Order: sequence, then C-alpha cells, then structure tokens
Amino acid sequence: MAALVAENFRFLSLFFKSKDVMIFNGLVALGTVGSEELFSVVAFNCPCSPARNYIYGLAAIGVPALALFLIGVIWNNHTWNLVAECHKRGIKNFSAAATFLLFGSIMGRAAVAPVTWSVISLLRGEAYICALSEFVRPSSLDKFPAEYGAEVLARFPCKEVPANLTKFRDEVTRRLRYESQLFGWLLIGIVAVLVFLTKCLKHCCSPLSYRQEAYWAQYRSNEDKLFRRTAEVHSRILAAKNVKHFFGFVALDKEEKELVQEFPVEGVQPSPQWNAITGVYIYRENKGFPLYSRLHKWAKGVEGNGPSPEGHEMLFLAS
Repeated sequence: MAALVAENFRFLSLFFKSKDVMIFNGLVALGTVGSEELFSVVAFNCPCSPARNYIYGLAAIGVPALALFLIGVIWNNHTWNLVAECHKRGIKNFSAAATFLLFGSIMGRAAVAPVTWSVISLLRGEAYICALSEFVRPSSLDKFPAEYGAEVLARFPCKEVPANLTKFRDEVTRRLRYESQLFGWLLIGIVAVLVFLTKCLKHCCSPLSYRQEAYWAQYRSNEDKLFRRTAEVHSRILAAKNVKHFFGFVALDKEEKELVQEFPVEGVQPSPQWNAITGVYIYRENKGFPLYSRLHKWAKGVEGNGPSPEGHEMLFLAS
C-alpha cells in the first residue's frame, strides 16, 4: 500500500518540482491581475436593477474565471498526454489514485489564473457589492425609511439614490466591501494551506532524493527543448526534400541549405514509435536504473507501461 501511494504521489511533482513552472505560474497570476484591473475599469458596469445585479455580479466573477480555467486546461501538455494515453492504451495501467492525482495536477495548474481572478475581484469588491446590495435587509440599517425597498438598494452601487439615503448607501457599500475582502483573504489562506500540504505530501511520499528530483526536472526540460528543436529541423528538411521531389528544385536560404547538407533525412518515424513516446508517464526504474521519460524508456528498449518484474523491484525499493 505504501508503495502504491508513493508511486501515485509522484504526479504531484509534475506541478511543483520545476522552478520554471513556479515562474510561469507567477507570470500567469500577474497577467490575470492586470486583466482583472482592465476589465474593472473598462467593461464592468453594474445594471443597478433588481434581479439583474445578482446575475451580473456573479457572472463578472465566475465567467472569466471559468474561461481562464478552460484555457489553462487546454494549454497544459499533460491534458493532451492524458487524452493520448486514453486513446491509445486506456488507463488500465493506472490506479484510481494515480488517475485522480493526474487530474489534480492538471486542475492545479489550470486553477492559478481563475483563483487569482476571483481573489482580485473579491478584494476590489465592486462585483460583490453589485451582486448583493439588493439583498441587504432594510431592518439591519438604523432608521432606514420604510418606504424604500430592494429597488432602491439595488441602485446603491451606481450612487443613484436620493440625498437622504447617502449615509445608508455608504454603510451598505462599506459592509459589503468588508464581506467581499474577507472572502478574498480567506480564499488566499485556503489556497496557501493547500499548496503547503501538497508540497509536504509530495516530498514525504516521493522515493527520490531532492537532487534526483532536480535532475529529473532538468532532464525533462532539456529533452522537451531538444525534441522540439530537432523536430522543427527534421520537419523542415523533410518538407524541403518533398518539395524538391515535386518541383525538381527547392528555394532554400543559406541557413536552410546548411541544415539540409548537415542533417540528411531519409524518412519519417513510424507511428508505433510516436505512440511509444506519447502519453502519460509515471517515473519507473528498470533493474535499478531510472527511466526519466517515455522517450528514455523507448531508447532503452523497455517494453510496456504496466508493472513488470523490474517494475515490482522499483516499487519494493520505493516503499
């Protein structure tokens, strides 16, 4: 059981082990703050109408957050690795806990921007005040005129109220802004605690040392950069070869001519090879030696993704 937990919690390191990831998350958060500020200045305009304020205020917070969340899921490479895994091999090689943690990694990365949006919106308070001003009980306001009701309260965010209600408008605005900012600070605290607990669980359950985790992160980053760079050059040379075969010549600049001469490309990789290096990857060992990626595993000639005798040895050592 301990070995299974240790293996599954390796998914958490996909999110926390790279400084580049943390820097990226910081940039996403800063970009979200700027976008929220721009939205508040340019686009936000409370309708100040009963029954409309609530929908508009919640939409101003929730709809952009949902859009940012979906964008984060789409931009995450792990999403498409999971899709490829399900399409090619299914998830039979992963336990329910492993699948849950993989989804957690994807959701955690995607949640950075929407959480930041929600926090800034709550700290500013405009959307919250717009949404809930009409629900303030007149009886909670000292000496509030009985002839006024929810319709007047709904106009408080727009400051379109009779002069004798100015002090009540200020009190309602102050009260709702206090509640909104309180929820914003609570959300920050909850997220901070969750991040802290997740990092603690990851370090406690990982069978790898800190230095090996750092090396694994560097390897994955370098492999990805070199693969993308090489794939771009390979595809360009192959395209040049096919264009030349069709026209009899190909118009290349000096740099491209040097690439064609330096790296002769005879053909393309067969689909089984692409399938072998594509999909979700759990850290594994083969006879005590680490396999850092699907490409590394393919290069070593290790077959299959399910537990093998060597895999059982790795799980035993991990416990």
